[in-house]
Parts: sequence; structure tokens; C-alpha cells
Amino acid sequence: MNSPVIQLLVLAGIAIFLILRLRSVLGTREGFEKPRVEAPQKTKRTKPDFDVIEGGPDPDITDYVDAESDTANALSSMKADDRTFNVREFLRGGRGAYEMILTGFENGDLADIKPFLSEDVYEAFAGVVEAREKDGLTVDFNFVGISETTLVGAEYDKSSKEAEVSVRFLSESTSAVYDKGGDLIEGSPTDVKKQRDVWTFGRKMGTGDPNWFLVATGE
Repeated sequence: MNSPVIQLLVLAGIAIFLILRLRSVLGTREGFEKPRVEAPQKTKRTKPDFDVIEGGPDPDITDYVDAESDTANALSSMKADDRTFNVREFLRGGRGAYEMILTGFENGDLADIKPFLSEDVYEAFAGVVEAREKDGLTVDFNFVGISETTLVGAEYDKSSKEAEVSVRFLSESTSAVYDKGGDLIEGSPTDVKKQRDVWTFGRKMGTGDPNWFLVATGE
């Protein structure tokens, strides 16, 4: 066997070895294989614990009054002009104010409640307290609680931003009136009585002062 043939056989053997080696490392492919792309993992979506409302009725208003009522429109305008105003929080504060003011008035302690009264209401309360003192009457009053709080009306002047909200309270208390000699002349120190009042609170919206004032009382 001559030298050229031997060289050819050696080269062929090397070529076959390299082909087999590459196949063992890369494997085989048939046709065109698309590149593999990992699908992104889907993030599990959880339902929010609140309802997103866009352009719909405001539950902070419709929980208390009809959505189409004048009262609802007034409350909506108040909220638009003063983002700090919230009907639910207002009613909660109203309950506290009712107890504090009523207790202060019945017991004749007007100094502590004066900052929460309009001038007209304060003068009316002061007149009653002065008359009782002049007649030598004393009142033993104890507030028991509030069984009902109902928003009954609201008015709003957008030009002056003057707002008024009326609330009906149904409360329970004991009240006893004694004369100069200490004799009971009205009520009872133990019998619980129900009392219904409609109070109107007023405030100028958007001023930064969140305090409401009692501007009118009724039944």
C-alpha cells in the first residue's frame, strides 16, 4: 500500500471520529428548531378588600340617604369642596357631640360646651340655665345612651361654602328636677326616658377647621 493511500485512510478515520464526537455532544436536529423561551410566570391576582368606584354612587352618602335626593346632592358638593369631610365620621362625631352638649346643658355646665354652639344656640341655652338658677331649681341628669342616629337633611351654599346637616337622635336618659328645698318636682332619678331630638350642625367647608357647631335644635 503506497503512502498516499495510507494518508487518505488516516484522514478519513480522523474525520469519522470528529463527526461521531460532535453528534455525542450536540445531539441531532431535524429541520429548523425555534429557540426556547421560558413563559413568564403568572402573578396570582387577589381581589382587593375594597370596591373601586369610578363615577358611581358614593356609598359614604348612599348608605344614609337616597342617591337622587337633594340631601345627597348637598353632601356630594360638600365632599367635593372639602376632601376631609366624611359622612360616616361626621355622624360618629355627632353622636359624641350630642351626648356632651345635652349633658352640659341639663347640668348647667355651659362653659365646656360653648365652643361647640352657635351664638344663637348658646344664648338660648344660657337663658334656660339662668331661669332655673333664678327659681332655685337643680337638675340631676344622667345620660344612658343613643339608640338611633338618622341623617334627615343637608343644605349647602356653594358660593359661601356654608353647610348645614340635620340629624335625628333617639336617646335614653334619667332626669330629676328638684326645688329649693330639695323636693322632687319633675322626672325621676331612676326611670329611664326616651328623648327624640333633631339637631342641625353647621360649618364652613374648605377652611381647614373641621369643627361643626350646633346651630339649631328641634324635635
